[in-house]
Amino acid sequence: MNEPTKPLVPSRREVTVEVHRPTLLTPVPSAPVVPVQPDTIPSVTSVVLPDGRIVTGYAIEHPQPAPVTAKPAVSRAAVNVALGGVGFLAVCGGLLLLTSFIAALTAFITQLIILAAVVFGGWIAAQVLGPSGKGGTTVNIRKATFKRNHFHG
Repeated sequence: MNEPTKPLVPSRREVTVEVHRPTLLTPVPSAPVVPVQPDTIPSVTSVVLPDGRIVTGYAIEHPQPAPVTAKPAVSRAAVNVALGGVGFLAVCGGLLLLTSFIAALTAFITQLIILAAVVFGGWIAAQVLGPSGKGGTTVNIRKATFKRNHFHG
């Protein structure tokens, strides 16, 4: 009745832990920041607003974008050659698609013809081999009855 019970907390083992401390980096000495005066002092401008107030401040010159260089002219011959090449590729692609379409259409028509032959052939076979109720030849060898030739035995 007295069974050994398992402890609720597992036994602790001694584990050695190695602690790594970060190494501080020495800062790189930088040049001291020295304020520099602009080459020219901008002029002060006063503007009178429509309601009578006066606003005074420095005029700011907006940076001008670099001038756009003129594109070299493309010769008419180069444009014609490029358009001709694009047109030729379009025609070749269209002919390839047309050829594929014709091949698919030919295969489809061939399958329809085969299907019609199978269905019509089956109908013919059913007519020929099926039971005939109209005016067929009845042969009963035991009684020697031949209906068509009117021989009665």
